[in-house]
Amino acid sequence: MTSVEEKRTRLSPQARRRQLVTLGVEMLSGRSIDAVSVEELAERAGVSRGLIFHYFGSKQGYLLAVVKHLSEEMIAFTDPDPSLPPLEQLSGSLSAYLDYVTENRDGYVSLLRGTTSSDPEMRAVFDYTRGVLAQRVLERVPLIGVEVTPRVELAARGWVAFVEETVISWLREPGVSREELLELLNQALPAVAMRPEQALALLAAADV
Repeated sequence: MTSVEEKRTRLSPQARRRQLVTLGVEMLSGRSIDAVSVEELAERAGVSRGLIFHYFGSKQGYLLAVVKHLSEEMIAFTDPDPSLPPLEQLSGSLSAYLDYVTENRDGYVSLLRGTTSSDPEMRAVFDYTRGVLAQRVLERVPLIGVEVTPRVELAARGWVAFVEETVISWLREPGVSREELLELLNQALPAVAMRPEQALALLAAADV
């Protein structure tokens, strides 16, 4: 049988760190991030608690690494397809976002609602993620003839927050179908960012 020490020497520091973060993501299935145990993590990985603290400094440092990983993974997973028209890029990215958070619902909800969400470093990761999603919108609206004004910038950031809250509510109580949810989210962006007549014309032309 392979000993714990042999397991340690088999992985490089970078590979061991990746392994520990990956295990943390897996442990979020069925539990909140606040319930992730360093003791259980060490047992699963076949390492000591001290090694985890060596790599991450503290439990909070470890959880922060897990959150950063989830953020990077979600951003990559929802990257718009540049071969599509601008509105379809945003619609496809939104669909991928919904797929990602549905697949990772326990971790997603706990990250936004758990006690760790009040930590300044955690908040910085969340704000960065939201900023990336909002910037995707702002990079594409000029391609559909919409000028990026302070109103549009504010609307894009507000829309991202609206998407988060709406998806969390839907995950808890899915009173509508996935298709109806996507339609609601897609229609909400032009509704808050544009004048009513402009939004109606855009939605009619895009058949959204």
